[in-house]
Amino acid sequence: MSTVSEQQIPLFQPDSSTQVQESTELEGSFRLTDTSQEEPKSEFSKYIVYVDESGDHSLQSIDENYPIFVLAFCVCHKKHYSDKIVPALENFKFKHFGHDQIVLHEREIRKGEGVFKILSNRKKKHTFLNELTSIIDQNNFILISCTINKNDIPKPSSESNPYHTALGFCLETLYSFLDEKNENQKTTHIVFECRGKKEDRELELEFRRICDSNRLGVKFPFDAIFSEKKVMSSGLQLADLVARPIGMKTLRPEQENRAFEALMEKFYCKGGRDKIGINFEGLGMKIYPTPESKKPR
Repeated sequence: MSTVSEQQIPLFQPDSSTQVQESTELEGSFRLTDTSQEEPKSEFSKYIVYVDESGDHSLQSIDENYPIFVLAFCVCHKKHYSDKIVPALENFKFKHFGHDQIVLHEREIRKGEGVFKILSNRKKKHTFLNELTSIIDQNNFILISCTINKNDIPKPSSESNPYHTALGFCLETLYSFLDEKNENQKTTHIVFECRGKKEDRELELEFRRICDSNRLGVKFPFDAIFSEKKVMSSGLQLADLVARPIGMKTLRPEQENRAFEALMEKFYCKGGRDKIGINFEGLGMKIYPTPESKKPR
């Protein structure tokens, strides 16, 4: 398997009180060394993944206004996630609602439903969306996505499932990323939001099948976690916020899409940090079938 070892993207900044930055020619980035003691080895990887989707995966009834399905993986370094992303989202909720018992759902925000009726004020909505976009823009995570153009799937059968197709592509790309980071031999947890007992059972079976048998010919050391909505996971809320902008970019590429612009430098890409934001199509951001060949990349 080929790997990109040059110039990896740093995913978090060092805490100057306990850590120092060391340059390394191998990765063109940095590694963090605890000056007091070495971090103990763990069976778990340094990354955690949160998953959400946009659109439905049905092929029997296709919404012609949104005939696509998007699966998005937000890959977070655990330290940056706990130290930066979670506090940023919590503080954002405290500022705008006075408490943190709020789930940030993209659809409800966009439509001004439920607690987000406060966004009927145009000025308040502008401030709210700008601050939320800034949180996404300023925090580090790797984005892996697959968009399925349901109308273009060649000869779909009754067994075809856009969710399963997208899942396969995203898991393979995730493994490649972890391979670059030398974290591919450790257990990485992938968090899905519960959708129902039947749906969760079918998804877990497909997840296990892909981990055991895939195009890369290796066994993926991934573990699926199904999270109840009541948990209010910051990571799942982050994944929910990024999925639709990806879909809209695919559906209407010429339309202004500020949310997507904030995501461009998050996508897993070729060439490391010098190529962020320009070499992600077909890798961190997959489209199936591809517009040119109608075949997966």
